[in-house]
Amino acid sequence: MFTAIGKYMMNLFDQVGGAAQMVRSSLFWVTHSRFEFHQAVDQSVTIGVESLGVTALTSLFTGMVLALQAGNTIGNIFGEPIFVGTIVTFSLIRELGPVLTSVVVSGRAGAAVTAQIGTMAVTEQIDALYTLGTNPIRYLVIPRMFGFLLTMPILTLFSNLFGVLGGYLVAIYALGIPGEVYMTDITSFMDVDDFMHGFIKSFIFAFMVATVCCYKGISTRGGAEGVGKSTTGAVVTTIVLILVLDYFLTAILTAFGI
Repeated sequence: MFTAIGKYMMNLFDQVGGAAQMVRSSLFWVTHSRFEFHQAVDQSVTIGVESLGVTALTSLFTGMVLALQAGNTIGNIFGEPIFVGTIVTFSLIRELGPVLTSVVVSGRAGAAVTAQIGTMAVTEQIDALYTLGTNPIRYLVIPRMFGFLLTMPILTLFSNLFGVLGGYLVAIYALGIPGEVYMTDITSFMDVDDFMHGFIKSFIFAFMVATVCCYKGISTRGGAEGVGKSTTGAVVTTIVLILVLDYFLTAILTAFGI
């Protein structure tokens, strides 16, 4: 048992160190080489297009469920469904919007990035880049990291909008709440800090997802089977880290009044 634990910890530290080295190299090449602007834009469009539909659908029904549960629960306690708009919007903007968007992007675009880079690694295309004098970190990793960092906050904004829309539809047609009351509940209690809370989370989640997925891809070994393992490992790791980071970010941001 202790041998297995030791091997697991050694592998964990090895991967953390490798990812940190990749991030350090990325920062170096960002400041010391020409930025691959066209590739970065292409990656941003690809990540956004691949993830927008799933993000919108997931958020729409999440907002609907939140409104239905909040309305029924509060109605049973107080006799009428009050503050449904506030509950739905707070839950989405501060927590569920960034988290759900990050999970969807990780499972959709993150897996695709890992598989793409992993396939290049096992077919020796990355070695060919070195032979041609091109650093794979600059050519492959940095544009994808930029794509995640740019699109994740935008997708989170769309996620919030669709979630609030879903709650609005349920509030009107299922709970009988006037639309004006729902919107007043939102505008009366929301603050800029609430939006900053979600934006900061989405940005940090984007950096984490990009780092894990790119590193898992570039460190892939073992042919087609290795690509599958790297892709699965990237998705599982990012989802777990999203939930863990969400708690600590909530605690830290709340402590700073955000």
